[in-house]
Amino acid sequence: MARRILGLDPGTGIFGFGVIEVRNNSPKMVTGGVITSPKHTPLPDRLLEIYEEINNIIKETEPDEVSIEKLFFTRNITTGISVAEARGVATLAAHQNKLPIFEYNANQIKQTLTGYGRADKKQVQEMVKQALGLKAIPKPDDAADALAAAITHYLMTRY
Repeated sequence: MARRILGLDPGTGIFGFGVIEVRNNSPKMVTGGVITSPKHTPLPDRLLEIYEEINNIIKETEPDEVSIEKLFFTRNITTGISVAEARGVATLAAHQNKLPIFEYNANQIKQTLTGYGRADKKQVQEMVKQALGLKAIPKPDDAADALAAAITHYLMTRY
């Protein structure tokens, strides 16, 4: 039986998503990409776009579960708040579609994929490429990060 996991990497200007399908303990990429909005777009318009796009992705790919990266911010609280709002509308979309939602922080994702909780972005992206049997690292980076969240959930909950 196949299992589909939607991974999400929250952001307001660039919001990453990636869907993997697991069959016989072998994860494969279904799709991945980003939801983007121009820098000067009002935040409510950005949030609506993210919400609608996540709903479209869910309808098109029919995931069984959602894995979303937890937020961690120390520098710019204003940016952190808007990213939290983007994360909130994505979580709402998943919940309204009756999908179970699982959360992992950046260190958990790095540790699970590379064995080292302080791995750099390139190491994580290389492991995404290897885990999914891809010829190249998925682009842009936010899509690769979302796929990393999906792979982490698969590895943390193998059954």
